[in-house]
Amino acid sequence: MNELVTRASSINRALDQIGDKWCLLIIQEVLWGINTFNHMMEAMGVSRGVLSNRLKWLQEVGCLRRDMDLASGRPVYHLTRKSVELYDCALMATRWERNWFSHPRLDRVELVHASCNGVFHPVMQCVHCDREVALEDVGYEPGPGATRDIREKKVRRRSSISIHDIPSERALYRNLINLVGDRWTANIIALSFHGLTRFEAFHSELPVATNILADRLRLLVNEGIFEQHAYQQRPLRHAYHLTAKGRDLFPWFLALLQWGDVWCDPQNRGRPIIVRHNTCGEELRAQTNCSACYQSLKAHDVRYQLDGERF
Repeated sequence: MNELVTRASSINRALDQIGDKWCLLIIQEVLWGINTFNHMMEAMGVSRGVLSNRLKWLQEVGCLRRDMDLASGRPVYHLTRKSVELYDCALMATRWERNWFSHPRLDRVELVHASCNGVFHPVMQCVHCDREVALEDVGYEPGPGATRDIREKKVRRRSSISIHDIPSERALYRNLINLVGDRWTANIIALSFHGLTRFEAFHSELPVATNILADRLRLLVNEGIFEQHAYQQRPLRHAYHLTAKGRDLFPWFLALLQWGDVWCDPQNRGRPIIVRHNTCGEELRAQTNCSACYQSLKAHDVRYQLDGERF
């Protein structure tokens, strides 16, 4: 059987399209302007076959456009409107990375908002009440598209190449990619935002082999995303609770959910899940804003600079 049936989820749909380590890295590199096959292969340290496969896939799902460069006669790849709108995810990924990891060179990279000329960090706010959005302030309700999804089984295995071996100096959020660039790991984190904590609860939602689920839970504990707490001694059973580091991933997943609501609903059934902002009582529509002027951030309006020079 080559199909899986799961509860409809815009996050799952989005992850099925771009939630692979190499796909995420390709989109990041093209965002920086690295858009030829050889330059991508050099930047990412990826094999020719894997890169060719992922480039074809990203074109199939509408995240890349392939053109011919008239000067060189070689193909070049460009982001589409669909992939440009992943920019909120990129900003929130950079924010999480800086909150929890140190990169001696990249720590010196400044984000500058051209509209106000301010150095900023991205802030996710509710458009209704302007309050910053946090995991503990939201609730979930079934939406009009709350059905079941038939998902294609992926045959890609978790890459044995460490994300830290990637040569690119533009990988601003490589640790996040290492976590979410695996289908099951990302699905587990997303489910934990709904309050799931036990092995059996995760397994009931994910059609995954028990050994794979145990492996991913162990990884998330080792990475400091979950803490284990024994709730039964004989036999020993653990619950998996989000740490502060794990909860801080919520803005990235929320940005991905909103992107999936727009771009990953092929039958136009509507949002599977409605997120409600309990702080103001409204259906949540989150926006990534500049911390200096609190205006919405757009890709063309942000520049990256290192020691005063554009990076």
